[in-house]
Amino acid sequence: MHSFLSLIAEEDVPQETIDDLKRKMVTRKVPKGHILLRKGDKNSKAYFVKSGCLRSYAIDEKDKEHIIMFAPEGWFISDIDTVANRNSAQLYIDAIEDSEVEILDSELINVFVASTPLALQKLNNRIAVLQKRIIMLMSATLQDRYIDFLETYPEIVQRVPQKMIASYLGVTPEALSKVRGELLKTKDEH
Repeated sequence: MHSFLSLIAEEDVPQETIDDLKRKMVTRKVPKGHILLRKGDKNSKAYFVKSGCLRSYAIDEKDKEHIIMFAPEGWFISDIDTVANRNSAQLYIDAIEDSEVEILDSELINVFVASTPLALQKLNNRIAVLQKRIIMLMSATLQDRYIDFLETYPEIVQRVPQKMIASYLGVTPEALSKVRGELLKTKDEH
C-alpha cells in the first residue's frame, strides 16, 4: 500500500515537517461512489491515494460528465484552484473503487511545498500531464489519445468502466469501442 509519508521519507524533508504531517494528516477509507468534493465547495484539500482509485470531473449544463483525471494508488488529486487560491471548487472528486486516502489540507500542502523539492517536482509533473492532455484533446486523433491514456494509466485500464475512459477522452463509448477494435485488429495483423 502506498503512503505519502513513505514517499517523502526518501527525500530531504525536515523532520519537523514530517512530524507536523504525521500529526495533522488524516487517513480515511472511502467507499466506492462517495463524493469527496462537489462543485461550489470551499474544500481546500488534496487527497493522496493509498489504495483504490479516485477521479475528478466537471459536469456541464447538460449534465454530461467530463473526466479530468484519474488517481490510482500513489497519485494526488485535488481541485488545484481551490487548494492554491481558496476559490470555490469547479470539480467533483469521487471514489470509483473502495479507496483509502490520506487527506492534506492547504496548510499542510503549503508547508510541504515550502520545505521540499519533491513537492515542486510533483506539481510540475501534474502541470505537464495536464498540458499534454490539453494539447492531445485539441490536436491528436482519438487513437493517439487512447494510446496516451494507456501509457499514462496502465494500471487502471481494466479497473475503470469504458464509459469513464470515453468521458476522459471526450468521446462516446461507441467511438472508443471502435478505436479499441481497430487497435486490436492492427495488433493482430503484426
